[in-house]
Amino acid sequence: MSTPRVAVTGIGVMAPGGVGRQAFWDMMTAGRTATRRITFFDPSDFRCQVAAEIDFDPAKMGLTPQEVRRMDRAAQLAVLATREAVQDSGLALADLNPTRTAVTVGNAVGCTMGLETEYTVVSDGGRKWIVDHEYAVPEMYDYFAPSSLAREVAWATGAEGPASVVSSGCTSGIDALGYAANLIREGTADIVIAGSTDAPISPITVACFDAIRATSTFNDTPESACRPFDGNRRGLILGEGAAMFVLESAESARRRGAPIYCEIAGYATRANGFHMTGLKPDGREMAEAIRLSMDQARLNPEDIHYVNAHGSGTKQNDRHETAAVKASLGQHAYKTPMSSIKSMVGHSLGAIGSIEVAACALAVKHNVVPPTANLTTRDPECDLDYVPMIAREHRTDAALSVGSGFGGFQSAILVVDPEAVPA
Repeated sequence: MSTPRVAVTGIGVMAPGGVGRQAFWDMMTAGRTATRRITFFDPSDFRCQVAAEIDFDPAKMGLTPQEVRRMDRAAQLAVLATREAVQDSGLALADLNPTRTAVTVGNAVGCTMGLETEYTVVSDGGRKWIVDHEYAVPEMYDYFAPSSLAREVAWATGAEGPASVVSSGCTSGIDALGYAANLIREGTADIVIAGSTDAPISPITVACFDAIRATSTFNDTPESACRPFDGNRRGLILGEGAAMFVLESAESARRRGAPIYCEIAGYATRANGFHMTGLKPDGREMAEAIRLSMDQARLNPEDIHYVNAHGSGTKQNDRHETAAVKASLGQHAYKTPMSSIKSMVGHSLGAIGSIEVAACALAVKHNVVPPTANLTTRDPECDLDYVPMIAREHRTDAALSVGSGFGGFQSAILVVDPEAVPA
């Protein structure tokens, strides 16, 4: 019995500057940035005062008043992206076997905004060390339990199969999709609603990243504050967002006549066991994840047409990643377009991996590679083809997306055009 091929038949995206899949792709290919001065709170006392926020009205997008009241912002983003993905897939949820429908949601920092808001209330603005629980909302427990994110997606889709949250820091979005693909391959589920979400733009998160000096200080030019691979880069910019996918076997998709964006052909993850936030310059563990993902997909370096970089914009990450791509792709690395969409939508922590996979799926569909915005000054240590400023038409039969997370997590996932990359 052959292993099922895993098809992506629906995509939903909630991203800064691009609410919805098409708006997101239009923004990517236009090279527009959505980074701006933080508006969720007064950032004046912070080292970094810039983030990539999403402008959306949950009620106008179809969430009921009860859903808006109940759900943390991260859950709202996940549910809205899920609704778009399911509609895009053409699935009739009522016709599905609920016990064969699974949910996998990646997330790094849980319901940060809900927790911070409620702590402010129960502590009377931080003035009371012993908080008064009677002021807490009934949903407070949900904010403490990230599993509530998977539950909300399961409720929204009627899924009664395996439901899980994958939390591996900044690689959560890739890892959730890799895990979901395996559920299809092993026959545990027929349909998996999978992706990731995070809404971390809050004072506590900004303060944490300020403390380790990981964020950019280009506060006077927020639209160009994130500069991956640029010689003048100063760090990352926080973002928020969600991307959700409908995964099913390629056979199932063909049987119901569903268009296929791409197939998830390979996935691997490794950890470096080195440092909480630091990276070894050789990129060995990321290179190993890339090689293993290619082995699973039965692809050679020459088959890779695009690399969607982690590209956070920190000095060490960009050098580490450049070394990893060289080590895994060899000389072909110099011929392979590579870009970082974090330059446009920021770093949404656990969500960004899935958002980047959405960009890869659309790159495969349209044969267009999104650019690295704000890349104007060459860094001699970053000497690959990072597609500066302007999107590029380019045959993209196989796209590789990589992620690097605090704690040493290194993940890689490969999506391919099923017509161009046969079994």
